[in-house]
Amino acid sequence: MADIQVTIHNERIKLLATFVNGTGIAVFAVGGLAPVFSGLYGSSGTTAFLLLVSAVCFLVACTLHYAGSVILKRLKP
Repeated sequence: MADIQVTIHNERIKLLATFVNGTGIAVFAVGGLAPVFSGLYGSSGTTAFLLLVSAVCFLVACTLHYAGSVILKRLKP
């Protein structure tokens, strides 16, 4: 019976880590890449504000990815 509890715990941890990592991917795509492409292909051009927003979103995405890997360390053997 204890073996199934460990399996359930590990699956929940993996699901949480996947969610956090997926959120990081979404932040990178929407906040990191989209403003740069919008600035490059739009009429206004790339501004310093867009580059700052992209850099911040990139750092947030990296932090979320790292948080997902830290969460995976809670897996039980």
